[in-house]
Amino acid sequence: MKALQFSAYGPADVLEVADVPEPHPGPGQIRVAVRASGITPADWYTRSGRFRDMIPLRLPHVLGVDAAGVVDEVGAGVFDVRPGDAVFGLVDLAKHGGATAEYAVLAHWAPKPDALSWEQAGGAAGNVETATRVLDRLKVGPGMTLLIEGAAGGAGTVAIQLAVARGATVIGTAGARNHEFVTGLGATPTTYGPGLAERVTALAPGGVDAVLDFAGSGSLPDLVNLAGSPDRVVTIADMGAEKYGVHLSRSAGPGADPTATHGLAEAAALAEQGRFTVPLAATFTIEEGRAAHELSETGHARGKIVFTF
Repeated sequence: MKALQFSAYGPADVLEVADVPEPHPGPGQIRVAVRASGITPADWYTRSGRFRDMIPLRLPHVLGVDAAGVVDEVGAGVFDVRPGDAVFGLVDLAKHGGATAEYAVLAHWAPKPDALSWEQAGGAAGNVETATRVLDRLKVGPGMTLLIEGAAGGAGTVAIQLAVARGATVIGTAGARNHEFVTGLGATPTTYGPGLAERVTALAPGGVDAVLDFAGSGSLPDLVNLAGSPDRVVTIADMGAEKYGVHLSRSAGPGADPTATHGLAEAAALAEQGRFTVPLAATFTIEEGRAAHELSETGHARGKIVFTF
């Protein structure tokens, strides 16, 4: 099968489309013929070597943690799907990859909702798991005010919708051109950068109850001050979190949090109710893998970047 992989750590130029052996599911797993697969920042962090000490890999390595497709093989002990079913889901996150290929083995999945296109479903699972994991850790629920730093990206757009569905009020930072977009997802937008504390205080005079940092832009001191305590802040992107007493949440490698895969079914149900979608920033073929990664690395993609098959 064709897959997007890298054989040495480095910039996007190390990516290549290669013929690799097809995977097959083990017990409790399924294989899908992939229709779409998403890109997360973890993909290019992994490719660049940023995680090489935390997540040892055997190279060459096939990238991608989430995909949507049609089930074509079912492992032992799996009874909730059968070949021909449409699903979206995640690979074994401990392996941190393998979904950007013509076939992928999923360890966690949910039925693909009709309300989501293949492209939207293919880019959903990784961000749904991430957003659910951090919302769960902060116990976000009704009546809370949540600040999301980096609200217009793939994880931020999903976290806004899931938090609103839980009954929270959301303030999201984004560039001015994305403010209308963030409003449409259910959050009150504001700009990031200097003066953030004053702008957020004006929007939420009673303060914020929790903060999610999806940007990793160095704003943790301000975010901790806004939340009133470092244990009310979670980041997925700032590797200096420990310095400020903030929890760095990740799904793979040493210190990883338990995965929040229950969010997949919850997001699917919300999608069918018209309360959840996956905004798409761009779609690429795997032959355009370098361009896709370069776009993701800018940090300015509005929504999810997806590969289609």
